[in-house]
Amino acid sequence: MTALLEMKQNIKHFYGKHEMYIQPILKFLLAMAYFLWINLALGFSSALNSIFVVLILALLCAILPINTIMLIGFALIIGHCYALNVVVAAFACLLIILMMILFLRFSSNANLALVFSPLGFAAHVPAVVPIGSGLLGGPLTAAPAAGGVILSYFIRLVNEQASVLQSEDTEIPQKLKVMLDGLMKNQEMWITVAAFVIVSLLVYVLRTRSMDYAWRVGIGVGVVTYVFILFVGALFLDVNLNYVSLAISAICSVILGFVLEFFVFGGDYTRTESLTFEDDDYYYYVKAVPKVSVSTSSRQIKKINGKQEKKDVLEAEPKTMSVVNEMPPVINSFSEEIKGEDQMLSSEDVIAPQEEVDFEKKLEESLKDL
Repeated sequence: MTALLEMKQNIKHFYGKHEMYIQPILKFLLAMAYFLWINLALGFSSALNSIFVVLILALLCAILPINTIMLIGFALIIGHCYALNVVVAAFACLLIILMMILFLRFSSNANLALVFSPLGFAAHVPAVVPIGSGLLGGPLTAAPAAGGVILSYFIRLVNEQASVLQSEDTEIPQKLKVMLDGLMKNQEMWITVAAFVIVSLLVYVLRTRSMDYAWRVGIGVGVVTYVFILFVGALFLDVNLNYVSLAISAICSVILGFVLEFFVFGGDYTRTESLTFEDDDYYYYVKAVPKVSVSTSSRQIKKINGKQEKKDVLEAEPKTMSVVNEMPPVINSFSEEIKGEDQMLSSEDVIAPQEEVDFEKKLEESLKDL
């Protein structure tokens, strides 16, 4: 667990240091994935299917606001529908305008959920989108998530009915009827829309409660609710549902939800504190949940062996001599005077050893003189 916490701290530190460069890269990758999905799902216009067009549009999204991805995606959908038939393009344009008027203009800060919904269906983990919307967004995030569901089913309808919609023998009212019935009478789509809205709101409500492990409770309850709504809807409305795929999707959604909770929230409920404050008008009861964190230190290991120590000592001696030689002239002269005085003192103070005196020989010489 400590290694994961250290990895989280390092990722957060790296992101905070290079946020200016990481955000455009993430927007570029998201735009590339979304535009490639649109081209694969529709693909009626050869000009829009070009990889160079996708790269240029993704680069524009990297430097422009995040909602540009959604708007350029709308333009690509309309362009592909126009390549199929003018009536289909007009219907797609009307559908997008209705979504923008009804709810997209109220949730401008959370419209990115409309981009993630089709990608969730493409990755076969659609439950991640409402769970992530409830964890990271507010109650208005449910609207663009549901709009993404409608857009996904519309693109699927156009792809399935392409031969009928493109045929010149089919009259305009018949084409409109095919598209209207494909959306309004699609019970699977409306069950999924209801599941997205309910799960998003439910996860948001549970996540904002003051109970312990609120995020994890929200993830678990959200996945169970999503599976329950789809199961009951398929049971009573006679909708074909792949239960094995639904179970795998639910398990993957729980895992991804816990990963999201670890990196975004990461509260340590074992050290929860309940605090009370008061002023002249109110009493305040506060529950403080500290974040899980670990101190990371940069360690440098230096290997030293015997040969290295000996080499360091030999290299250190000439350095000390060079330091003495490079001393200022005043200090050098002062040191030379001290050395001269030491030499003079040593030469004067040295006393030669006295020879031994022979008193008998001295006495004989004095007697001879007499």
